Amino acid sequence: MQNKLRIIGGEWRSRQINFCDAPGLRPTPVRVRETLFNWLQYDIPSSRCLDLYSGSGALGFEAASRGAIAVVQVESNSEVCRALKENAIKLAATQIKIVQSDVFRFLAENSAEPFDIIFLDPPYSMNLAGVTCHWLEDKGWLSQGAKIYVEVDSKQNFLDELPETWRLLKSKTAGDVAYRLFTTG
Repeated sequence: MQNKLRIIGGEWRSRQINFCDAPGLRPTPVRVRETLFNWLQYDIPSSRCLDLYSGSGALGFEAASRGAIAVVQVESNSEVCRALKENAIKLAATQIKIVQSDVFRFLAENSAEPFDIIFLDPPYSMNLAGVTCHWLEDKGWLSQGAKIYVEVDSKQNFLDELPETWRLLKSKTAGDVAYRLFTTG
């Protein structure tokens, strides 16, 4: 079954993208996306973004719509990847690259160029936020002063698992979603 969500700002404002039903896939709620992109409004233009556990692609497409020059979306589910590719074609989103891969397999490769903004919204049930943050830090995926957005179940406490050099910039909770913005250095 195809579901739809609306891009809320930028070049593709009000355009809809499709996403399929898949286990654990839950798009970032509109209210949360609005807050996140208000936080990042001055960082997005001309940035390189990495959207891990991409799912619906809402965060990556929103970033591209608002002026990111490159967005890499990483998703392991082939059906979900197919929907991401269809959306990229529909929007003529040439700055978006979709990679079908397990996130850790992808991160194990060497990054050709570090990313400025990371969107990290792993499946809640798998409790992967902390370990993924360490892989980003340890494998050289982050530019100097990178911003890392992490979305988890509000009951999850992963703050003790983060790299020591990361600083919390913003934090909010909306229902069962806790979302935070960190920076490196």
